[in-house]
Amino acid sequence: MRKTRPIVVVTRRTLPGGGLERLAEQVELVRCETDVAPRVDQLVPLLARAAGLLSLTTDRVDAALLDAAPHLRVVSNAGVGTDNLDLAELTARGIPAGNTPGVLVETTADLAFALILAASRRLVEADRYVREGRWTGVPFDLLLGQDVHRATLGIVGYGAIGRAVARRALGFDMTVIHHSRTRRDDELSRWVPLDELLRTADIVSVHTPLTPETRGLIGARELALMKPTAVLVNTSRGPVVDQAALTAALAERRIFAAGLDVTAVEPISSDDPLLRLPNCIVLPHIGSASLATRSRMVELAVDNILAGLAGTRLPHCANPEVYTATGGTPST
Repeated sequence: MRKTRPIVVVTRRTLPGGGLERLAEQVELVRCETDVAPRVDQLVPLLARAAGLLSLTTDRVDAALLDAAPHLRVVSNAGVGTDNLDLAELTARGIPAGNTPGVLVETTADLAFALILAASRRLVEADRYVREGRWTGVPFDLLLGQDVHRATLGIVGYGAIGRAVARRALGFDMTVIHHSRTRRDDELSRWVPLDELLRTADIVSVHTPLTPETRGLIGARELALMKPTAVLVNTSRGPVVDQAALTAALAERRIFAAGLDVTAVEPISSDDPLLRLPNCIVLPHIGSASLATRSRMVELAVDNILAGLAGTRLPHCANPEVYTATGGTPST
């Protein structure tokens, strides 16, 4: 008799690259028939017999969802973030959770620097100006922006992505300072207190993970410390920046511009006042959205799923304490 293959639920209909095809060779693959985050009522019926769940960082995996999946042995995000996963609940149930760190560092840093340039030099405004038929001459003061070369770049959160942005800044002859939990200097940047960074930097780029401590880290008080010519870029998580306070600061021209790849609620509402501001660029969370990087993220997520199903340690485990809690053997 043919051995029954484990069921793995994937929260999207399609994902880039060949990772899902590789997974389907070894498991019974069940795909949600959607290209966006499925509703809970769409996902729950698929989980009753599932042994694995391959999710994206926009999919909430909490106790209520886990109650619908009594046979679940492994969860893996195709993404580095894990704030969508209730890691404590997963650990308590003996379920290892995977993510895909490292692979998206350079691609996300590329996008962060693209936003630095676009917001500083008003590129989106300029494109709209042309498309709206307003380019009828070249006034000398047309769409004046802020220089990036030789500016001071302040990086909030100096992990791998923050350091990758600092490397790019070298080519623009920028002075780089940073703030992070760990006080350390390196050949690219020096550590400073957050308030000093905000007062000093011409461009502030946010790269900290979302935690209870970083939620609302950049609020009204912090924005008030920034120069009126300063640019804020956020490619981390939307709630790290107080969006209402940022909207007010931009509308009142208390800072020059902002470039955001993330928002407090995603997708952002089309009538959000932030979208009416000409000095704010808002992208649909595409920091890692290159074909090569997204394909590699899926491959790593599949590696985690297959390891979990085999009862071996996940290559990239976000809750390694699960192995200690279960004596080295997660639930099967």
